[in-house]
Amino acid sequence: MTHALHTLTKRLGGIAYGGDYNPEQWPPGVWSEDVRLMREAGVNLVTVGVFSWSRLEPRPGAYDWSLLDTVLDLLHTAGIAVDLATPTAAPPPWFSRAHPASLPQNASGTRLTHGSRQAFCPSSPDYARAADAMVTALAHRYAAHPAVVMWHVHNEWGNHNALCYCDTSGAAFRDWLRDRYTTLDRLNDVWGTDFWGQRYGDWAEIDPPRETTAFRNPGQELDYRRFSSDALLARHRAESALLRGLAPGTPITTNLLGTLEKKVDGHAFARHCDIVSVDHYLVAADPGNHVDLALNADLARGMAGGRPWLLMEHSTSAVNWQPVNVPKAPGEMRRNSLSHLARGADGILFFQWRQSRAGAEKWHSAMVPHGGTATRTWGEVTALGAELAALSEVRGTRVRAEVALLFDWPAWWALELEARPSANLRHLDLVREWYGALWDLGITCDLVAPDTDLTPYKAVLAPSLYLVTDADAEALHTYVRGGGHAVLGPFSGAVDAHDRVRTGGHPGAFRDLLGLVVDEYLPLREGESALLSDGSRAPLWTERVEARGCTAWLRFADGPEGGPARGGPAVTRHTHGDGTGWYVAAALPARSLRDLLGAVCGEAGAAPAAAVPPGVEAVRRGAGDRSYLFLVNHTDTEATVPVDGHTLLDGSALPGYVSVPAGEVVVVREAPRTVDQGASR
Repeated sequence: MTHALHTLTKRLGGIAYGGDYNPEQWPPGVWSEDVRLMREAGVNLVTVGVFSWSRLEPRPGAYDWSLLDTVLDLLHTAGIAVDLATPTAAPPPWFSRAHPASLPQNASGTRLTHGSRQAFCPSSPDYARAADAMVTALAHRYAAHPAVVMWHVHNEWGNHNALCYCDTSGAAFRDWLRDRYTTLDRLNDVWGTDFWGQRYGDWAEIDPPRETTAFRNPGQELDYRRFSSDALLARHRAESALLRGLAPGTPITTNLLGTLEKKVDGHAFARHCDIVSVDHYLVAADPGNHVDLALNADLARGMAGGRPWLLMEHSTSAVNWQPVNVPKAPGEMRRNSLSHLARGADGILFFQWRQSRAGAEKWHSAMVPHGGTATRTWGEVTALGAELAALSEVRGTRVRAEVALLFDWPAWWALELEARPSANLRHLDLVREWYGALWDLGITCDLVAPDTDLTPYKAVLAPSLYLVTDADAEALHTYVRGGGHAVLGPFSGAVDAHDRVRTGGHPGAFRDLLGLVVDEYLPLREGESALLSDGSRAPLWTERVEARGCTAWLRFADGPEGGPARGGPAVTRHTHGDGTGWYVAAALPARSLRDLLGAVCGEAGAAPAAAVPPGVEAVRRGAGDRSYLFLVNHTDTEATVPVDGHTLLDGSALPGYVSVPAGEVVVVREAPRTVDQGASR
């Protein structure tokens, strides 16, 4: 079956290119100029209407379509397609005034006010009725409009209202709990409510986990995270169902808030999108932000099931929300954009088309800056549009990855609740460190949910899987028994899906797979570290491990008083069935982690896409006998990469190597004989 994004890009005539277009911020005289400039820049897709609810419905039930009628006709005449948004992320002031109970409430009981975006409780029935009416009216009006090629549902679900603690949310939470557990006895069991005398005798006694006198019940907090994500997902599904009923055949997406956000379960939302789209904004102050970009892109691809995806938002230069809004250096926008393309994006879009002159994001960069077409940014925007058009043959191909890295939102939520052994052992830190080691090794990986089919992968890494379901734990056992190589990070497998400790010895779910028992978790104080047998020092976290069949790959050489015994295992290896299970009983420093993952990938047969010098990334996309090698140079010196029998996209032959200038990107069309299908889902 043809994937929706492939059909869309075929209709667009190439890779999607454009951004958020907000004509309501500008007088009608600017709109024709916008369209002319879009054509000049090579724009073929724009998102329209994201925050336009107050324009489209200025009074309850009174719709004004004049702006959208004009703009959509203008864009269609110019050959520019529209990703039409439901404007439900910004309820109008009249709605909040008429329905004050729809405004969200924080954990301390404070009711938030209108004055920004997403000022609504996800469980509010008043909001649901108003949003559904708006979506229905919008779809009736524009379902058949020839400019509309995709529906954009809401905007960044849960960015500002992921958790609402009002009474309406409390009632919805109780309904969610009844559906999940059926009986109070079951709920009391999984939440462990006999601790601190919290046992419930009536569903009405259960409230959201608001601020209280001491630590809140962790099972309740974890379920409230799940419920809150599900409440927003229910709204996404409701809007999507209306659109599918009124505009069948038009694909649906939503811009998932930068994938490295804790707020909602991105995997769950991705499963209810025809096309997976994400936002990504670099942290300007981070010199390694290009690694975070790659991580974000690989997670987007994982959420898309390995298929191509859309970069719905990123910035041409500075963003507005960082403490110091440093602009991108010359060439950085191109490098960022092509890095996303290398990792599976079939569309490169920005927030936004024309830089705002008023409002909270007027200092956020855009495709058309305040200075207009006489700016460096505009020159780079038009050059990128032309380059993406020349790269159109790449669309539809898939990234080839031989390694999977498991990424799970419930495990993230559970690890970072109150009263864990160490507040310094953080999910995203571990994921970034392990991913960074793979990046340094040149190993491309898919970031996937634990319930993904793991059989295509040569190695599976789980840097932070504190919480794991029984089914997902068994899937890892099956993968390793079948010949796979799995590496589990510290504090993994400790609790079940309800944050209940798995008794019988740590790491509960994985004792047999790893051939060991953790006698005690030994978090380190600030400034403490443990010496390892390779001469490096492990900060933050250690464990006292008893070998039950495993062998030590790395040992503790020394450490603070009360820490692991000298000579105790720090990294272990265990044969399980036909495969190998590795365990990391410490927060390894970068060098040790890179050495370990390099050894595991080497043993598993997972290889880099190409032999590249440090600071240069190589990623391969392919389909059938087509293969493309993207080489991205993040250094300030030219790099030479060996190639054999390949050409550049313009058809020119390469003399056994390709030069990649400092800060540049080169795309190589590989000869069919070199194609390695690798993992493909």
